[in-house]
Amino acid sequence: AELLRQAVVRRSVPQSVIFAGPEGVGKRAMAIALAQAVNCPDPRNGDACGECPTCRRIERGDHFDVVLVTNEDGAATIKIEQVREVIDRAQYRPFEGRRRVVIVDEADAMVPQAQNALLKTLEEPPGTTRFVLTTDAVHHLLPTLRSRCQSHALQMPTTQEAHAWLAEQGIPSEQVEVLWRASGGRPSWVLDRFKQEGMTAQAWSQWPRQLAKGQAGLLATLPAAEGLACLQKLCHDLLAIAVGGPAQFFRAEDLPKTPSATKAAQWAQELKDMTRHVEHPYNAALQLQAWTVRARQAMRPD
Repeated sequence: AELLRQAVVRRSVPQSVIFAGPEGVGKRAMAIALAQAVNCPDPRNGDACGECPTCRRIERGDHFDVVLVTNEDGAATIKIEQVREVIDRAQYRPFEGRRRVVIVDEADAMVPQAQNALLKTLEEPPGTTRFVLTTDAVHHLLPTLRSRCQSHALQMPTTQEAHAWLAEQGIPSEQVEVLWRASGGRPSWVLDRFKQEGMTAQAWSQWPRQLAKGQAGLLATLPAAEGLACLQKLCHDLLAIAVGGPAQFFRAEDLPKTPSATKAAQWAQELKDMTRHVEHPYNAALQLQAWTVRARQAMRPD
């Protein structure tokens, strides 16, 4: 991060950058911060001010010169047509900012043809455009593509560092500890759930007992894939306690009386099988009802 700050100060940010690191470490947030820094009219020691109209619009995702590419509608891949579209836009000078920034989030999801198309552009990049790729599986990117980018490996922060950063992002201190535990140590998960779905520490803590009573609770507020992931976290903790281990995502006092290890393990396998088709366009209301009913059954003590 310090290397890029100095590059922003010198106005010598590389044409293409890769942010690589584990899921939830904040790679997309870092990419957006870099886009803000190179376009902010009043940067401070290499960081964007975060307060001007330019910074706010980039954060909201409605700045014309900052383009985000990701797998659409939960698709497993980023298609070549998506990459070709942003490559065409990248050829033109910025419309309102100093730099056009193309962010390819989860770049390892690009199909090989899309990676090759991007590679050709990175070999002769437009002078006023910067490309930022994020990935938690950098080995899935073509070696030739990686060689054209300056790579930055992001590490998970310590608990103290993460708590301080989340407080800076506006999450109340009384919320941080519970949501940090819920995330499994992924700061960007906490930020996304708090700001996008309005998840609170109270909602997370109350959810297991709500499910045990047949109430969907926060499950009704989450996208399908994230809702399923949260069910897996709950099942993990119930199974861990059933076999004498500690809970990881919930406080022990937030969990109802646990079912047998056999019943919890069966539910865990069912949830794992569901991940294969979670993005299938089922009727959302019926899916939510089915998940809630099954959770209540699985959590019923023997």
